[in-house]
Amino acid sequence: MNKKESVLKYLDPALISKLKTLELKARYVVEGFMVGLHKSPYHGFSVEFSEHRSYMQGDPLKNVDWKVFAKSEKYFIKQFEEETNLICHINLDVSKSMDFKHSGPITKLEYGKILASSLIYLMNKQQDAVGLSLYSDKIESYLPPKSSRIYLRNLLTAIENVKSSNKTETAECLNSIADKIKRRGLVIIISDLFDNPESMLSTIKKFHYKKNEVLVFQLLDPIENSFAFGSDAIFIDKETGEEMTTQPHQIQKAYQDTMKQYLDKIKKECLSNGIEYNLITTDIPFDKALLSYFRKRSKLN
Repeated sequence: MNKKESVLKYLDPALISKLKTLELKARYVVEGFMVGLHKSPYHGFSVEFSEHRSYMQGDPLKNVDWKVFAKSEKYFIKQFEEETNLICHINLDVSKSMDFKHSGPITKLEYGKILASSLIYLMNKQQDAVGLSLYSDKIESYLPPKSSRIYLRNLLTAIENVKSSNKTETAECLNSIADKIKRRGLVIIISDLFDNPESMLSTIKKFHYKKNEVLVFQLLDPIENSFAFGSDAIFIDKETGEEMTTQPHQIQKAYQDTMKQYLDKIKKECLSNGIEYNLITTDIPFDKALLSYFRKRSKLN
């Protein structure tokens, strides 16, 4: 196995899902990502990663850690206790529609749980304050942002224990969560976004209007994009139980056109309002999402 293949195994959803605990999954994803990002063994970088941040234009050169540069050839600033770290609010959709898997290796919910946990693990190592909301048609769990290492276990336990339930009310739940946020920071939304687009987008924009940076991950199973089913199929709405029998090939083109319009609308509205949007299918390695987070994070230092 070459180095690239070795790194990718830490980021492959199918392989990561086989690990025993959510904390172990998160750690493997983050370590695999850091290996690929820095092209050096993660164990040689772990201390610096928890105590440093990337150099930004305007930072005093006296604060550059040249020992870290010698090892990684990257510029890092020593992180001091008095510096204000990031405040992040992660919002994970746990409604029944997320509990779906067809051509992807894992369900959207399992992918979302691993992604949320990896981001939490990553931010906790950076000594950022991170909070969590789990929602369906109501807020199932809300943990306010904190930065302590002990709090990491509380967040991961909440994610690990949650089960999919109820219908999707993304707009209503995110509206309630927005009202809880008193200090601006980074808001991350992880959902399939299967809800009324107008009300949902209006609520997502609310976070931005309140001076938060917003990062959206829309999770789909690959089949939800392609509708590449074979013969006759029975479709069951996971939230209502309603069934419909149809011949997928007869409506595939109409479905693809409608889905494209829907996805384009969400993407366009997000980007035009300064909200970073990412479409992620559950067969994509986790590094795409983590790179998007790092790009957003670099703008906040």
